[in-house]
Amino acid sequence: MSDAVVRTEEWRRPAGTLLRILGVAAAYYATGRIGLLLRVVVEGAQVTPLWLPTGIAVAALLWFGLRIWPGIALGTFLAIEHLSSFQIADIGIVVGNTLAPVCAYLLLRRVGFRTEIDRLRDGLALVFLGGLVPMLISASIGTGVLVATGDLALSGFWPVWSAWWVGDAMGVLVVTPVLLVLPTVRMPDDAYRVAEAVLLAVAVGVGVFMVSRSALSLLFLVFPLLIWSAVRFQLAGSAPCVLIMSVVVISAATDRAGPFADHTLFEIMVNLQALNGSAALTALLLSAMVTEQNNIRLKIEQVCEDLAEVVDRLAPRRPGD
Repeated sequence: MSDAVVRTEEWRRPAGTLLRILGVAAAYYATGRIGLLLRVVVEGAQVTPLWLPTGIAVAALLWFGLRIWPGIALGTFLAIEHLSSFQIADIGIVVGNTLAPVCAYLLLRRVGFRTEIDRLRDGLALVFLGGLVPMLISASIGTGVLVATGDLALSGFWPVWSAWWVGDAMGVLVVTPVLLVLPTVRMPDDAYRVAEAVLLAVAVGVGVFMVSRSALSLLFLVFPLLIWSAVRFQLAGSAPCVLIMSVVVISAATDRAGPFADHTLFEIMVNLQALNGSAALTALLLSAMVTEQNNIRLKIEQVCEDLAEVVDRLAPRRPGD
């Protein structure tokens, strides 16, 4: 009987890993299809200002470890196949899109990153070691492949490279925090907190839509909403708000509506990515700082309570007490 149990457990491990790999591939492909709805054409190449699958890939690696990397490669293959027939040279893009999240995972683990993002150092690590630095790999390899195959002129390397890099990095900064915080989200017991959360969600959705479609340059008004979400709800509130804001603003930018009208594609991309990057940094780092300070306060309160209890036990008792 024990041998049968051992064999069953040994079978379940690879079966579970295979299911996770297929799940990651399906999620990568599905979010890639969604991301391509917001794509723009830069120097003849199709790029998206927010590549959602990169955030999926980094979060999956943090959850399940390196063994699910084939799912990222398979998802990239399916996404490329959706755009056009897969060519041998596209293997380079698959390698780059797989290697970048893997490097992000290794760098984050190297510095002791915690998926709760409850310290300022975790927020900084996710920004730089999870997003900005490793995504240089996918952008460089992918754009290099396009130039090598003749699909992109050499003069268009840097515009496409910068758009590719920013899109991948924003995927990590916007999507990964949402996925990491999902398992910890709980409905508040306080009815006032629930009402505040609903009000915040409505304010972000309606407010961002209005300012992104207005002819006036009012996009800076999103920052008070992000500060509100980070201070009051930390990552559980700020991460979804940033995701909503990014999608709504990117939609307005691709439609050349509101403050994005009458601008060149280069100007739109610069303004869009400056806004998305600043919003993601503000929400992520501020929520991490508030969470860290709250944890420190709770620890100090606990120490004070323990100290008061010790003092009460050591205090001499008067007769009759």
